[in-house]
Amino acid sequence: MSTLARPNHIGRKISRIRELRDMKQEALAQALGTNQQAVSIIENSETIDEDKLIEVAKALGVTAEAIKNFSEENMINYFNTFHDTDFSNSQGAFSQNQQFSFNPLDKVVELYERLVQSEKEKIEILKGK
Repeated sequence: MSTLARPNHIGRKISRIRELRDMKQEALAQALGTNQQAVSIIENSETIDEDKLIEVAKALGVTAEAIKNFSEENMINYFNTFHDTDFSNSQGAFSQNQQFSFNPLDKVVELYERLVQSEKEKIEILKGK
């Protein structure tokens, strides 16, 4: 099923952007002045009202338009063209010149470091037995 055939599920887009920002539901809830359950409800909603969307977008550090226009294909295209994009006049993947403040490679390195640390802890536990 192509993206064009799928419904425009705004909650899933919010969830994916939150994950890309390395933000937990609890952190988004705190930024919105609500609780994790309310964020879960938002992320499971196919639509949300414009005022709430603007509030969520601000908490995520993006625009409401960025959320509306978000797609996995746009993200792939955005990162595939990252090296040759002039952000001073580019429309980018979100048609709003939005730039995320994370580097995917940093996330991979961070994950690897956590895995190494976890293995070291397992070894220490096994040595103690």
